[in-house]
Amino acid sequence: MNPTLNPIIRSFSASLAFPDSIEHSHEQRRLPVTQFTEDEEMVRHAARHWANEELRPFVREMDNEGKTRPEVIQGLFDHGFMGMEIPEEYGGSGMNFTSACLVVEELSRVDPSVSILVDIHNTLTNNAVRFWGSEELKEKWLPRLASEAVSSFALSEAGSGTDAFAMKTTATESADRSYYILNGEKLWISNSREAGVLLVFANANPSLKHKGITAFMVDANTEGVQVGKPEKKLGLRASSTCPVVFDNVKVDAADVLGELGLGYKYCINILNEGRIGIASQQIGIAKGCMDIAMPYLNERTQFGTKLADFQGMEHQYAQIATEIHAAEVMTYNTCRMKENGIPFVKEASMVKLYSSQVAERAASKCIEWLGGVGFTQDLLAEKFYRDCKVGSIYEGTSNIQLQTIAKRIKDEYR
Repeated sequence: MNPTLNPIIRSFSASLAFPDSIEHSHEQRRLPVTQFTEDEEMVRHAARHWANEELRPFVREMDNEGKTRPEVIQGLFDHGFMGMEIPEEYGGSGMNFTSACLVVEELSRVDPSVSILVDIHNTLTNNAVRFWGSEELKEKWLPRLASEAVSSFALSEAGSGTDAFAMKTTATESADRSYYILNGEKLWISNSREAGVLLVFANANPSLKHKGITAFMVDANTEGVQVGKPEKKLGLRASSTCPVVFDNVKVDAADVLGELGLGYKYCINILNEGRIGIASQQIGIAKGCMDIAMPYLNERTQFGTKLADFQGMEHQYAQIATEIHAAEVMTYNTCRMKENGIPFVKEASMVKLYSSQVAERAASKCIEWLGGVGFTQDLLAEKFYRDCKVGSIYEGTSNIQLQTIAKRIKDEYR
């Protein structure tokens, strides 16, 4: 045997027998994707504590009334959850993308309606301003977004849902090029009733089709902005979803986000990140279902045996727990890919697709496990069941995710 290799082989053999005896430098260590940093764990525990102590008492009431209480929204700002990735110099928390997704997940375990408000605000609006806003734009809007103004992502219209770039909202430039006039109507705009800031997509040059689409930062109190009556929805009822009309709304040219005509590119890029946030929400829903069901199964006895101890039940909750873990690993691996500049379009579609499927299965099984009480409003299981369904619809339907995944796979094998 080559004497040079002997120490290497002995070292390798030792690592197999005593894996913990081999020391690795910090740079060489590769932590599991669900092993979070100290800061990430701190944020996660802070969100979990706030959600259980300050949010949970209002969940049923907000769902019944169809609105989020002002003190809940204020609590989100007070705890830094609305400026997760905004740098501290602009009043934000200065955390990373994984931390933002952890907050979304933890809030979703208690109320997905509140988590979607936080998710849209952080992963879509805030990040769009950070990525493509001028320094002037950042100084104007980021402090507000971090401290007091909820935001909406105003993209969808009656004729442009999945086909988002078929939008009819226009932005007409003034003769002196100092401002634009926005006209049109957006539909299904989340957070719109509470919003103080709107990120609006409008076509500044319809002759160029989608290449005329431009992004604008708009104060919700601007004259001509009209927020309509909230939709009556199956789930996420405390999250407002309203039409927004723009009637000759004047927007300064300085409030154009990024470059003219690149709004369609910004939209595509930011929604890829948003899909990871939706996956985090869906994981939170699935975990919230387990949080309700497992204590019940461990407590309730039938035929002298706890429900959790029946083999038929064991197999069911073991299966759901496995699927939740798989979704979690996929999602936080995609977070790390994003943070390290690795292309993640395919993976973002995968985690959004799979997590929404897992949440639906978990919510459905949870109600079955709980029996009659699961079908009532005594527990929040029925709310999770209603809340999860939109996961396969918004920020790209499941069919769109499958189409995106298939396209990337075909490209990989060409």
